[in-house]
Amino acid sequence: MPEIVDDKSQHCIPFLLERLQAHIERHRKANGSADTPPFFLGLNGVQGAGKTVLVSTLQDTLRSAPYSLSVVTLSLDDIYLTRADQEALAKTHPSNPLLQHRGQPSTHDLALGEKVFDSLVAERPTAIPQYDKSAFAGQGDRVPESQWQVVNSEGQEKVKVVIFEGWCVGFRAWDEKTLREKWDAAVRQKESGEYQGRLGHVKFEDVQTVNDALKQYDLLTDKLDALIHIDTQNLRFVYEWRQEQERGLRAAKGAGMTEEQVNHFVDGYYPSYELFTEILRDGAFKPAAPQQSTASDWQGRQLRLIVDRNRRVQEVVRI
Repeated sequence: MPEIVDDKSQHCIPFLLERLQAHIERHRKANGSADTPPFFLGLNGVQGAGKTVLVSTLQDTLRSAPYSLSVVTLSLDDIYLTRADQEALAKTHPSNPLLQHRGQPSTHDLALGEKVFDSLVAERPTAIPQYDKSAFAGQGDRVPESQWQVVNSEGQEKVKVVIFEGWCVGFRAWDEKTLREKWDAAVRQKESGEYQGRLGHVKFEDVQTVNDALKQYDLLTDKLDALIHIDTQNLRFVYEWRQEQERGLRAAKGAGMTEEQVNHFVDGYYPSYELFTEILRDGAFKPAAPQQSTASDWQGRQLRLIVDRNRRVQEVVRI
């Protein structure tokens, strides 16, 4: 597996520090107090794009002098449904291939995510959920709560930065009319024989179920102060990157998914990449109706890094 070189943090750290300072100043003006609630940073990127390496660098930088901040990372993966709840969801939607395994919107425990967010905002002792992807022969399950890391305990520094990372962090749902139009276009492309995506292979009702579930994710997205989006020149790169990850896993552990299994696994995510990446590129904080807020409320809060096949940054866009 090729080494992932970190050429992203040089763009992300100045952006993060600038947004963090703006967050501190805004709360000081509003409350007249030096004490501010934690800053929430969202981090989005397709599987294999380099999120893990970037998160590690951001954490190390913020925890070191001169910032010396307490930082915690919560992965969207860590609030997946328990194995039992995921099996129940799959049985409730037996004909929907998108919900037969973890991944898509509706396979996460949003109530748990909101509880963790609210507890961190209030600076209360907070157990950070963990998920074990290797449990049940790779089907995964939540780690028992007794094993979760607890932050903000007595004697600990209060968490001041929360990094919330995941493949669909920041995604927003489409309205019904637009969703139908996009699905229809994908089906027409598939029928023309010039289609490489997956959206056109899935029933509209199945996509609609995911889109409806995604509306509830606004509960978490709306709590973010800023967002970094690792975008790609070609969404198809995700198949190659995921294959590379699995080859590395097989080499290290002697077990892992076959190439066919990996492709099938990514197929389950791909319709959402096709559908919702466009909204993210336009701006996760951009209001649906322009009159809902002023430009200063949302502009400048998102950074988009566009990477090539080798995960190297080719373009940086401030949204």
